[in-house]
Amino acid sequence: MEEKKKEGLPEKILKTMEERGDYVSGQELCDRFGVSRTAVWKAVKALKEKGYRFDAAQNRGYLLVDQPDTVEENDIKKRLHTKWAGCKVHFFPETGSTNTDAKRYAEAGDPHGTLVITDNQTGGRGRRGHEWSSPKGVNIAMTLILKPKFPPEKASQLTLVMGLAVAEGIREVTGLQTGIKWPNDTVIGTKKATGILTEMSAEPDFIQYVVIGIGINVNSEVTDFPEEIRDIVTSLKVETGETVSRSEIVAAVLTRFEQNYDTFVKTLDLSGLKEQYETLLVNKDRAVRVLDTAPYEGICRGIDEAGNLLVEKEDGETVRVNAGEVSVRGLYGYT
Repeated sequence: MEEKKKEGLPEKILKTMEERGDYVSGQELCDRFGVSRTAVWKAVKALKEKGYRFDAAQNRGYLLVDQPDTVEENDIKKRLHTKWAGCKVHFFPETGSTNTDAKRYAEAGDPHGTLVITDNQTGGRGRRGHEWSSPKGVNIAMTLILKPKFPPEKASQLTLVMGLAVAEGIREVTGLQTGIKWPNDTVIGTKKATGILTEMSAEPDFIQYVVIGIGINVNSEVTDFPEEIRDIVTSLKVETGETVSRSEIVAAVLTRFEQNYDTFVKTLDLSGLKEQYETLLVNKDRAVRVLDTAPYEGICRGIDEAGNLLVEKEDGETVRVNAGEVSVRGLYGYT
């Protein structure tokens, strides 16, 4: 009987300590969960091995004093208050690509809102085949599975919906003045902190699933970045000067995405999010260069309801730029 009660005991003890915020006696834990002192001791030992730190005082019990920065299922779910985003979580200590894993789960029948996340992504990719590296225990590499009921031609706009959610979620947790470099990169100042890759499996008139991969530089140091890109990339730790909780960022991003997604599906365009998005759009009313087959320059005037970038050329013509076709850069740097 006690063996059954021991199942999930470390998680139960941890939750009790977090809720109490003070010392909890070993005897109280024994009585609450119907286990022996030895079982409690072993559960606390298991938590210590995961990186949790406790103060143990005679006649007072255990006090939780520090937690590791982890992105396991329990760490994320205890911070989530969503309806469907993150409804199911698959955590991998290490994997090649969360997008690849997510496609497998989507094809196996996992529901809309399933999250795949890893502590160490070894083979991530960004837009246009660029590599996205995520060292162990430092950054966020995750993918959200969606199973929309709308036409496939609307799916490309989800990249902007997620880009907005990531910028908003980071701003909410850290207080950083995040911006968006169209279509979906979160930038802080003039440097990039995130990457998003959206992939879809669909029939001509039916979406089987969409997977949106998100990479966020959370606790990387400057020296973690290759020298050739240090002038255009950054991390939340570099910008705040402090270690940032990855699970808090994940929960905030999922919460914002669920809200933004629900707004999007009402109209199946960005009309309900356009004002929010343009408030953070760092390119807006600035000179940009469109790297098309024949590159040209103009002034960014925001986005239209389909998520295309509106660029006013020197002759007064306004061109709609599609994110899947070309890249846009500022005239004087990445943004």
